Amino acid sequence: MLMTGREYLESIRDGRRIYIGDELVEDATTHPAFRNAAHSFAMIYDRKRAAENRDVMTVEEGGETFSAYFLLPRTREDLHRRFETHRRIASWTHGLLGRSPDNFPSYVSGLVMDPAMFDRIRPGFGDNIRNYYQHMRSNDIFASHTVTNPQGWRAAADGPKRTPPTLRVIAEDDRGVTINGLKMLGTASVFCHETWCGNLQPVAPGQEKESITCAVPLNAPGVSIWARKPYERYAESEFDNPLAARFDETDSAVLFENVNVPWERVFCHDNVEMSRAIYMRTPGHAMANHQANVRFLEKLNLIVGVAMKLAEMNNVRQIPAVQFTLGRLAAMQATLEGLILGQINAGEEQMPGYHTVNRRYVYAALHWCTNHHSEICDTVRELMGAGVFQMPADESVLHDPKLRETFETYWSVPGQSAKDRMKLFRLAWDLLGSDFAGRHMQYEKFYAGPGFVMNSYSYQSAPWQDWSGQVDDLMASYDAAPDKPRQ
Repeated sequence: MLMTGREYLESIRDGRRIYIGDELVEDATTHPAFRNAAHSFAMIYDRKRAAENRDVMTVEEGGETFSAYFLLPRTREDLHRRFETHRRIASWTHGLLGRSPDNFPSYVSGLVMDPAMFDRIRPGFGDNIRNYYQHMRSNDIFASHTVTNPQGWRAAADGPKRTPPTLRVIAEDDRGVTINGLKMLGTASVFCHETWCGNLQPVAPGQEKESITCAVPLNAPGVSIWARKPYERYAESEFDNPLAARFDETDSAVLFENVNVPWERVFCHDNVEMSRAIYMRTPGHAMANHQANVRFLEKLNLIVGVAMKLAEMNNVRQIPAVQFTLGRLAAMQATLEGLILGQINAGEEQMPGYHTVNRRYVYAALHWCTNHHSEICDTVRELMGAGVFQMPADESVLHDPKLRETFETYWSVPGQSAKDRMKLFRLAWDLLGSDFAGRHMQYEKFYAGPGFVMNSYSYQSAPWQDWSGQVDDLMASYDAAPDKPRQ
């Protein structure tokens, strides 16, 4: 089934509990904090069904039509199809909706490639992952993932004992488990049908009850979503905040209070090692981060495009130093694009029978994005200069005929109207300097964890034996000759 945008909006009007501070939101699709973002997600559902996209972005198999981001790749051509699907979705939102509907299906598509691994955790869990993949695929499910724990909580050694707030199993029976606790970071959970709870952080021995991995409908009894400050709510207008007004996907803490989860939706339990390992021992983690790389590339295209427009608007494009800066940005964009295409063209068979993305290049690109995003944004801010602060407070100046005439007289420059200059500055600031931009700065820095985690992915996937073997082979090809006199 391919859901329409209207059907998607109807499907998230389902009695979930969303809190903005102490305000309980009854309908995210109409609330001023979320409605425009909800319609941006609905736009994705409609556009991937459209005639010009359908051949690439949908797949027919066994009489069923489903979104191409559920395609299990067996050839390089399948990987290219998945890439183009990710690229189009990201281009429609300029890479600003990081947890778009194609993100978590990339995880579950990799996980389902090894159902036997889940059966080794507990018999029957292999069927669970197969059935959940089919459920998501058949119903065009939009799922978030809440796979990190509350930050900073530590039990005091000399203080009173208390139950940690981290999500854990508190009871189980023949029907399933009961879970209680908090999970982070539910990016886009406000707009999703379900959330996948798990652990991308290591779980320590003794914390077996926290190793639970399961899928939960976000309207289930006992589930509540606690949103951060929604930037859409404070966007004055689309003119003044063109990105925050439409593309604030919202991050949330998701609280589970005595929530019942049937065994059919449980994938790991009482196994601290496998709670995290399921992502790394399958292509799931790499495939999801491939989607993230593609999404970042589209955001980078927007940032570099804004850089060029700023240089043109400020009439500095012809200056050699500015051309040097723009050329460096263009080279950086090409570096990332090459890394992403390498993930496809040097794909690997991590699981027998499947052709998946090259993990080393995925993690290299992830490392690149995390370490260069701030630098790139700062470079473009230098091109922007202080012009953004020389504009009137908001677009209302354009509504008064006399003020608009004065504004055009004194703020325009040859070949550029004052309105157009203000429009570009507003876009650049929302991308690089506003509260919305600050969230993206932090988001990209910690998208996949802190820097040492990023480095560990590359360390673990590197062919160290091959590299050190070259050193051994080279040293074996020569030796000292003590019996030969020095010339």
